[in-house]
Amino acid sequence: MSRAQRGGRPVVAVGAHVRFRGARWQVVALAGQCFRLVGEDGADEAVLAGHLFADPDFAVLGAEPVQAVPQWGLFETAPAAAREKALAWQRHIREVECGLPGGVGSGGVVRPQYDPEGWTLAQREQAKAQELTALGFGRVSRSTVQRMRLAYRKQGLWGLVDHRTARSPKGGDGSGGGRQDERVVTAVKDVLRGQRGRSKGTVKALMPLVAQLLKDRHGDTVAMPAQATFYRLVNQLAHPADHPAKRVRSAPLTDDGRRFTPTVALRPGEQVQIDTTRLDVLALFDDGSVGRPELTIAVDVATRAILAAVLSPAGTQAVDAALLLAEMAVPHPARPAWPDILRFAQVRFCPGSGF
Repeated sequence: MSRAQRGGRPVVAVGAHVRFRGARWQVVALAGQCFRLVGEDGADEAVLAGHLFADPDFAVLGAEPVQAVPQWGLFETAPAAAREKALAWQRHIREVECGLPGGVGSGGVVRPQYDPEGWTLAQREQAKAQELTALGFGRVSRSTVQRMRLAYRKQGLWGLVDHRTARSPKGGDGSGGGRQDERVVTAVKDVLRGQRGRSKGTVKALMPLVAQLLKDRHGDTVAMPAQATFYRLVNQLAHPADHPAKRVRSAPLTDDGRRFTPTVALRPGEQVQIDTTRLDVLALFDDGSVGRPELTIAVDVATRAILAAVLSPAGTQAVDAALLLAEMAVPHPARPAWPDILRFAQVRFCPGSGF
């Protein structure tokens, strides 16, 4: 059987075997939205894709159900009773799909009413609905079993949890992150904390900073939320003095509610502040990619003089801060290449030479 995978779901291709109208067919040709099917008895039929997929008995035969990766971070936030019920649903869903409560290859005896070779998926769902009703799950219909089965395919165990029991506007720990990944919530808090005392910018400008922080900490395993979700998350987590879209009317607050004490620098070098900002220009990096660079500067508070500056690709790292300190600590005359730079100062004016 020729079968491909797209987005974790089986794709009907030429050579695939499907169940349609309670019988087994093989796809022998595709023409636009039309499938050419040949049955086991030699009958052939042309069926539109919408009509084929809408059939209650439709299934791709031989395609093992693809289960989503369990979202354990969200699953653990649900109450114990909700988790136990979701685990019970998981065994029933697996039995409907492959005949075994433990999943494919788990061993055991397939009960007759859930044998994939003898009954269609719709018939197995109906049998499971009757069984769950008799077990005390309430009045379970076939559509309920189908909905739970599709939710399990899409979201894993988290899809089987009654989300009404896990819904909390402020999150389980009162952090204000709701059901967002705790790693995303922590990254947003750290970026907001790092922006204190700097130019506040906009909420949109925080997104690449949070994305870069997540990549540095977790690689590509944590996905950024959508823009609208990110805006709501910042509104929930940011202190009024830290929110980029709000004016600062008083001294910003620390995490424990205390106010920062303003400091005054009267002598050069008494206090130096370091700030990083992303420039609104495009630059060509060493690896050939194009992006917006970041400028990190060290400013003397007393004189407002820029002591050093470092230009780097997006995502300023510790080595860039070390380079910035080296620029401040080592004067230019003390550097090895300084005499070569001074050669331009030795050029004298020559009439007719253009200098």
